[in-house]
Amino acid sequence: MGCVELAERQRHAEATAVAATRADPESGDDMLLDDTGSRVEQRLAPVDGGFAAWRLLWAAFMFEGCLWGFPMSYGVFQQYYSTLPQFAGNRYIGVVGTIASGLGYLGAPVVMLLVQRHQQWLRPMIWIGCKSLTTSNSCDVSTANTFIMIGFFLNIGPICILSLVAGSFATTLEMLILTQGVAYGLGFLIFYYPILHMVSEYWVARRGMAFGILCGASGISGTAMPFVVQALLSRYGYATTLRAVACALVVLTGPVMPFLQRRLPATAHRHGSTAAPAPAPRIDWRFLRTELFWIYTLSNVLQGFGYFLPALYLPSYASALGLGERTGAVLLAVMSVAQVGGQFAFGYLSDRKISTNVLASTAVSVAAVACLAMWQTARSLPVLACFAVAYGFFASGYTAMWARMCTNVCKGDGAAAPMVYGLLNFGKGLGNIFAGPIGGNLVARGAGQFGAGALTYRWVVVFTGICVLASAGTIVAKSLRPFFKVYF
Repeated sequence: MGCVELAERQRHAEATAVAATRADPESGDDMLLDDTGSRVEQRLAPVDGGFAAWRLLWAAFMFEGCLWGFPMSYGVFQQYYSTLPQFAGNRYIGVVGTIASGLGYLGAPVVMLLVQRHQQWLRPMIWIGCKSLTTSNSCDVSTANTFIMIGFFLNIGPICILSLVAGSFATTLEMLILTQGVAYGLGFLIFYYPILHMVSEYWVARRGMAFGILCGASGISGTAMPFVVQALLSRYGYATTLRAVACALVVLTGPVMPFLQRRLPATAHRHGSTAAPAPAPRIDWRFLRTELFWIYTLSNVLQGFGYFLPALYLPSYASALGLGERTGAVLLAVMSVAQVGGQFAFGYLSDRKISTNVLASTAVSVAAVACLAMWQTARSLPVLACFAVAYGFFASGYTAMWARMCTNVCKGDGAAAPMVYGLLNFGKGLGNIFAGPIGGNLVARGAGQFGAGALTYRWVVVFTGICVLASAGTIVAKSLRPFFKVYF
C-alpha cells in the first residue's frame, strides 16, 4: 500500500509488552518477574537484523505484494468492465477500485487504536478465541502466534478471498462495489496493520529501509499482476478471473503464515495461574493542537485526492489513444517498478536525516509537473511511459515520508505516533474514496465537452495535477513563513 511506518513505536512496544522486564547485565537476557518475585528468563530476538527479523520482513513482503498488489491493478479491470454491456456507460466503475484501496486507509485510526490497546494479540478478529487463553499460564508467545495464524486464515478466507468469489457472481455494478470493493477493503484493513506492528517490533534504527522494502512489494507484484489479470480477463472473463485470483492468494500467502511471529512476548506479568496483559500506553492527544500536524494532514488529504487517479485511468487513456488493450497493463507495470524505486529511495533518504519538508515537497512537486506537463500532452506510448516513471517514482515517495512526519509531530512520543500515522492514513483514505466518483464525473464532463478520445480525460489530468501541486504548496508555505515574516 502506499506503505508507511509508525515512527518510534518500537520503544513503546517493548516498554509496554515487557513492562515487568529487567535486563540481566551479566547474561544480556531479558527477565520477566512474576508476582512472587521469581525471574522467568525470556530471550528476545535481535532488532534490525538476524534470521527472525528478515524472516518476518519476508513474510510481510509476501502479504503486501499479493493482497495490496491486486487492488493496485484495478485499472485493468476498469478498462475491461467499461466494455461490458451491463457496466458500459456507468461513470462510477472506478468506485470499485478506490473503495477497495481506500478502506485500507480510512479505517486505520480505529484499527491502530485497537492494536495499541491489545498488543498481546494484535488481532481484533481473534479476541474471542484468545480470551479463553488469557486465564491460562500456557498463553505464551508460541500460543499467541498460533492464534494469530488462525486469525489470518479466518480473516483472509471469509473476507478477502470470499469477497472475490462473491464478486465473480456479480451482475450489477452495485454488487461489484460491495464485494470486490467494500468487502475486500475491509478484509485488507483488519489484517494489514497488525503486520506493520510486527515489522516495527523487529526493525528500529533501520526501519526506514525495512518499510521501504515492504512498500516495494506491491510495486514488484504490480509489474506482473496487470499482465496476468489482463490475459485472464481477455480469455476467460471477469468471473473466472476473480475466482482464479482468490485461489492464487490462498496458495501464495498460506505457506508464509507460520512466519508471522511477534518479537515481543504476548504477556509480561504473571498472577498466579493467570497471565495479565501489559497495560496499553497512554496516548497524549496534544499533537492535535499542533500546527504541524494539521499542515501535514491538509497536504496529505490533497495528495490523496489526486494520487490514485493516474493508476485508475491510464489504461483507459491509452485505449482512447488506440494504443492497444495490453498497453494499459504495460503502463501500470512501469509505474509499479517506478514506485518500488521511489519508496525505497525516499525511505533511505529519510533515514539520512534530510529535511522531511524538503523531501515531501520535492516529491509531490515533481509529480504535479509530470501530470500537467507530460500526461496532459501525451499522445504516444513513449511519453506515457515517461510519465508513468516520473509520477510513480515521486508520488509514491511522498508516502515514505509519513514515518518522519510522525516523528516531527510527536517529538519522541512513541505512544502517539501510531495515532498520527492512523490519522494520516484516514486523510489519504478520504481522498481515495472520493477519487472514484470525482473521477467518474470529470470523465463524463470531458466526454460531453470534447467527445470521445484522449480529451475525455482532460479534466481528470488537470484535477490530479492541481491537487498534488496544492499538497506541495501547503508544506512549502510552512517552510517559507519565516522568510515572509522577516522581509514582509
